[in-house]
Amino acid sequence: MAVRIVQTVDPTATEALGAELAAGLSAGDVVLVHGELGAGKTTFVRGAARALGVCGPVTSPTFSIGHRYRGTSVTVSHLDLYRLNGLRHEDPELLEDYLGAGRIAFVEWPEAGTGELPDARLHVTLTHAGADRRRIEVREPTFATAAPSDPERASK
Repeated sequence: MAVRIVQTVDPTATEALGAELAAGLSAGDVVLVHGELGAGKTTFVRGAARALGVCGPVTSPTFSIGHRYRGTSVTVSHLDLYRLNGLRHEDPELLEDYLGAGRIAFVEWPEAGTGELPDARLHVTLTHAGADRRRIEVREPTFATAAPSDPERASK
């Protein structure tokens, strides 16, 4: 598993890292975004969404489970599972509109989806580092280079 650790100094830098990482994503990819309340998860996702062509507001979906945004060539899904006590007792179709072909999904509080979410392309963990600074750890599982959701990547 490849690991990269980045320190950002403000929300703009956190968004810029999200944008940078979005450039390496493909339709069907899932990014699990970990961090305590106020750690900058939505800020990170906003930067990625902007890089993927989303022009409108990108806000936390805490009270609605998820938002979908139209990007340049994909739908950007932004899920927040904070209010769920796992997915086992939820409607099996709850996440259907947010995951899969033609979509790149960012999932905040993914612990609630353990065992139910597809394999992640990236795991991103944001931690407070004082004031507006954040310590951001990006983990890329080794299998992600041949993600079954992207036949082109799998054939390379």
